Amino acid sequence: MKQSRYTEIAQKHGDPWIWGIYFTLIVISIIESYSASSREIATQGVYMPIIKQCIFLAIGAVCVFFLHRADYNKSRFLYIMIPGLALFTVFCLVYTMLFGGVINGAQRVMRILPGVTLQPAELAKLSIVTLLSYILAKNQKNRDVSRWGMIWSTVAVTLYGGLMIRSGLTNTLLLMAISVSMLIIGGARFKKIFLLIGIYAIIAGGFYALKSHNEKKTAVIEQTMNEVRLQETGVITRNDTAADGSLRTPKIKSGLRDDTWKSRLREWWNSDSLVYRPITSKNQQEMFSRMAQAHGGIFGVGIGKSRECSRLPLAFSDYIYSIIIEETGLVGGIFVLLLYLSLLGRAAMIVRRSKRVLPSLLVIGMASMITYQALFHMAINVGVFPVSGQPLPLISKGGTAIVVISIAFGVMLSVSRTIANYNNKSSKQDDAPLPDGLDAENPTELPKNIWR
Repeated sequence: MKQSRYTEIAQKHGDPWIWGIYFTLIVISIIESYSASSREIATQGVYMPIIKQCIFLAIGAVCVFFLHRADYNKSRFLYIMIPGLALFTVFCLVYTMLFGGVINGAQRVMRILPGVTLQPAELAKLSIVTLLSYILAKNQKNRDVSRWGMIWSTVAVTLYGGLMIRSGLTNTLLLMAISVSMLIIGGARFKKIFLLIGIYAIIAGGFYALKSHNEKKTAVIEQTMNEVRLQETGVITRNDTAADGSLRTPKIKSGLRDDTWKSRLREWWNSDSLVYRPITSKNQQEMFSRMAQAHGGIFGVGIGKSRECSRLPLAFSDYIYSIIIEETGLVGGIFVLLLYLSLLGRAAMIVRRSKRVLPSLLVIGMASMITYQALFHMAINVGVFPVSGQPLPLISKGGTAIVVISIAFGVMLSVSRTIANYNNKSSKQDDAPLPDGLDAENPTELPKNIWR
């Protein structure tokens, strides 16, 4: 039977739908990131912001080109690259937690060279997908995830989440959402998944209780030292006393940003997106963001005609979706949303055509990482989630984020190309050959003829 044009493209280059989504996002990125760079233009010149974005996109495109031609099933990648990436990521997270540079009030970056930084939180999202794919494929039992598979998955997500907690709470929540999606595709029973979510909640509650206990103990020690100093010297400063004249209980600052989280949650809970409030330094991001979306209306004000990009902080990264809505309206915002949802849907179709769980997990993990991050970004912009920093994948500015998302696209294309080749061969070979211990069957596979 003569192969269709679609099948030929899939066998040579990978899934054409994923290619289409990738190139569409690049076009949107070039247009909107430049349009939202009013503040950068004032300090860097007219062309430098778009030149930087194009350089990062070009680096990402090179990664996609080489990765989509690579065979994901090579033993070297599975046995060396995945554990190696995990160890490197843990090192970067620990280093950033201890010595990292501060951006927007949190330790987020490693300074590699002057002017060159790495954001380990973005790298961790890629690493957790590959690591969980490896763990879950190694621990399959009767098309279910074994007990040890669940244990090692919990340890990996807890370790990464704990190391990322100081760089932003949303990154930790994102890791948990990705892990749950991969467990479902990996065949884990819902009873085990709910148990895992309960374990996450217990760990988080225990961590918060321990932190609060330590802070209270430290505050008591500091207050006791103040009393001793007062008795010895008889001198007390204004900062040592409360309004009623008693000794003030010191407020201990932890390395976490829990005060910021609490204030943002309180602000989000008490806010109403339809009510105007006086703009302050604390709420200017959400207020200007909502103004931009209201200004866009149904069809937008036109490309390059944004009014709020010059006032909205981080319009080119954390709030670029608001600028997209302002310039292209509700129609443009829905179109971008559908792009990411289509990527997840396309990944689900590839998963159902794979006979092995490892490629299924790689594809759905990468797609979940991209789509969930996009949904988090959009939910923050429109006020559904509290204010937090999360870039829009492949559209927001940021070198590390763009390269990581491009690698994810390259992996998905590589897997889809390999699956297309093996599923359309006349031989009875099940799928691409995999090393021993990683060849477990995919519990969500569909019949072979659905590929055609």
